[in-house]
Amino acid sequence: MNLQEVQKGPTEDQLDQACAWIARLRSDSVSDADRRAFASWMSDDSANRQAFDEMAELWGDLGALSHMPLNELYPESVPTNETASVKNPSSRKTEPASGWNLPQWLLGGGAVAACLTVALWVGNQWLQQAPASQQVYATAVGETRTVSLADGSQVQLNTNSELVVTFSRDERRTQLLRGEAYFDVARQTARPFTVAAGEANIRVLGTQFNVERNRSNTRVSVTGGVVAVSEARTASGLQPESVKLTRNQKVSVTGSGLSDISRTSADEALDWTRGQLVFDRTPLSEALEELNRYLNVPAAAAPTVGDRTLSGTFELADPESTLSAIATALDLNQDQSDPNLTLLSPKHK
Repeated sequence: MNLQEVQKGPTEDQLDQACAWIARLRSDSVSDADRRAFASWMSDDSANRQAFDEMAELWGDLGALSHMPLNELYPESVPTNETASVKNPSSRKTEPASGWNLPQWLLGGGAVAACLTVALWVGNQWLQQAPASQQVYATAVGETRTVSLADGSQVQLNTNSELVVTFSRDERRTQLLRGEAYFDVARQTARPFTVAAGEANIRVLGTQFNVERNRSNTRVSVTGGVVAVSEARTASGLQPESVKLTRNQKVSVTGSGLSDISRTSADEALDWTRGQLVFDRTPLSEALEELNRYLNVPAAAAPTVGDRTLSGTFELADPESTLSAIATALDLNQDQSDPNLTLLSPKHK
């Protein structure tokens, strides 16, 4: 594997193929032909092995690998104590020799060795540094901010947002207490990056994604790489639901669980970074939830109009004017009799 290949990394298609292999190898009906095809796929391209390494680490932490036949996935790389086994492939055992407890896909090849080398280097660099204290980053209403984290990651905070960052030698933990943030995470295979936001837990190795924490849900939109999203809490005795998102996919997490995965785009996910709000048949109640990040006095929709849909692009430079434009577009009245709330309701005719 040359340096250019390491830097390039697996494609989205290869990451999807790796996920498909994980699903297939977990199946009770996995066959010897499946295992041979998997071994061939792994050896076809070093990026395939890298993709499998990354996805296995993500899904392993979510419990998805608990029933995978790891001792049979990649028998070509299993070490044995019998020299004859190496000379005669037909007599090679598929069980690991005494003293080897690692899953077989971790035992062979340059991609894994390169990842281990990078992990050791990162770990040594971290050990030479003083432990980082917890950092808190916040923005006021109407303010946005870009912060650079100690690991090289960058986070763009939207208005009225607060992020807590706690890094250690083993993990990079963050918590979005309120608001919205776009994460561009530096890749470190040895130290996964996690975000806790409302009802959602998010785990990545290195990618780009947007997290929007609202009162009723948390929305996660991916613009690059792979992101694992799971429920933060669930009913007693139940396994938290988890999904894998790739580029241009999004999901919402509520106390009731995860929504279906749907399509998105960088333009839609990052409209706020350009000073805009873009709505496409968005329910009024949901649109106001986003606009309220920018308003000094929040707005709400009357129950009879909360489901009306809104489409269009609205500028955020003057959020009060944007609220008026929304009311005009939907032919609604702005009731400002309460100094702490603007209520959008049907006009009396």
